[in-house]
Amino acid sequence: MNWPAVTAERMLWSPDHLADFGPGIASYLAGPREYDASVPPEIARCQVDLPDALVTAAEEAGRELSRFDAELGHRVASFGPVLLRSEAAASSQIEQLSASARAILTAELTGHAARNATVIANNTAALTAAIGLADNITAEAIAKMHQVLMVGQIQHTPGQWRTEPVWIGTSSRSPVGADFVAPRWERVPGLIEDLVIFSRRLDIGALTLTAISHAQFETIHPFTDGNGRTGRALAQALLRYRGVTRAVAVPVSAGLLADVDGYHAALTAYRAGDLEPIVAGFAEASLRAVTNARQLVADIDAIVAGWRARVKARSDSGVWRVLEVIAQTPVVDAALVAAALGIRTQNAYPLLRDLTDQGVLNAKAEHRFGTVWRSDDVLKAIDQFAERAGRRSV
Repeated sequence: MNWPAVTAERMLWSPDHLADFGPGIASYLAGPREYDASVPPEIARCQVDLPDALVTAAEEAGRELSRFDAELGHRVASFGPVLLRSEAAASSQIEQLSASARAILTAELTGHAARNATVIANNTAALTAAIGLADNITAEAIAKMHQVLMVGQIQHTPGQWRTEPVWIGTSSRSPVGADFVAPRWERVPGLIEDLVIFSRRLDIGALTLTAISHAQFETIHPFTDGNGRTGRALAQALLRYRGVTRAVAVPVSAGLLADVDGYHAALTAYRAGDLEPIVAGFAEASLRAVTNARQLVADIDAIVAGWRARVKARSDSGVWRVLEVIAQTPVVDAALVAAALGIRTQNAYPLLRDLTDQGVLNAKAEHRFGTVWRSDDVLKAIDQFAERAGRRSV
């Protein structure tokens, strides 16, 4: 392996909040003043050298992603939204941000929910933005993904490169002794431009390139918060850019959830110059994601078949179209259903009440929002997908 390892440079820690105090107090409160910041290598033109067996495995995993994507190509309207939200939830859960499918979808619809659900809903929007920007991967596109993800969190300057040190470790007070200290902020713009050049290379297998790009992005850590979720959104954009996926966002993050410690260890190995763990991790995660996602599709298909067997309505009734909407967005209000069906909002209420009376939907009045309808069957299937994602075997 000849991949360049991350090096370090000695930096002086000078907390801003101590600037107004005397040097004695500042020295005492700040503790040791020196620390090592990472210096990631530029990788735009680096040669990727991996064992043949791993290259083959990564290529096969990429083909499995493409095969699954093609299977759902004609059903993307039905399953695209569900898989997108599943990827957003899994990516957030890697950072210990979890919420039920019901809470996440309610947050999307109403804008009011517990913090975690709102954060994950924002992650769904960031993934949508990432896929929309996949045709032109640029520094500006990456910043846009972060801007959408961190909307409303002005303390983290959404969409702007950081201008302060960041680190990963047990202390929030100082980078001294941290597990990982990101490069000084002045290096970020140049490193991102180098990463963008690397991400456009066509001489590297798509999944291998996606894994390396993700690891390099996490090493740069260009934002004060949201780097992990933005980096995994970038991975989805790269898979779309390289044509591995064309219809849906296959929830690769759900595959990574099975071994979060292994994922973090792979990032550490990458920084030491070892590409194998992160590429192998993405290959395995992709296969797990496909297996798990196929089960989710089968579960929702079974739910829809059950609805069609038990719902009593004329063949031309609008309730059948409502069921199609519910299968992909299992928390709705009358306005959402009306927009999807192209009818007036007042005409959606009888259809929703009919399905509630027949036991397909449950209705709940949300504070200051109005009535929301949900399918507990579909929500349960999505939550079961999340539970499977956290297991070592699917």
